[in-house]
Amino acid sequence: MLLQAPEFFAELCLPFPDHTVVGNTYFALPATGGQLRLRIDFTGTIQADTYGGLRVAVVHPDRGEIDAVALSFLDHGTFHRRDEATNTRPNTHGYGVIHKYHRPDESPWAGAVTTGLRDAIERYTAVWFPGAWNTSTPGRAAGRTAQPAPTAPATRNGTRAR
Repeated sequence: MLLQAPEFFAELCLPFPDHTVVGNTYFALPATGGQLRLRIDFTGTIQADTYGGLRVAVVHPDRGEIDAVALSFLDHGTFHRRDEATNTRPNTHGYGVIHKYHRPDESPWAGAVTTGLRDAIERYTAVWFPGAWNTSTPGRAAGRTAQPAPTAPATRNGTRAR
């Protein structure tokens, strides 16, 4: 398990309490009592042991895979900051992907920003599992809202009123 998949899926903060990670695949039962399951795998690239995104699939236990979508790391900005910091350019080796082989002191997805992927998974699963995110979504940090700045009291041009 060189991809450290359990840690990666934990980083996504998916709200499904009934889930497990087997190897590099995430399985969940988003709707309690429902027939449909959710499966998320890493998608390979043309290069061996290199992964370019996630494949999210809806699976029925008897009928098999019903629908699937590929979510690329590149399209969702997952490694934009990492690649910018390491000066990795588009269309070069390692840009927007993770590798099975990496430095032993860090995860293969170090520097990932998973917000875009998580939002895409939320939109996709909302079609197949309505309400699954509303009932069990872990608390996300509230965004800062703009507060109006206090204005200085109006003053007159040097004349005093009595």
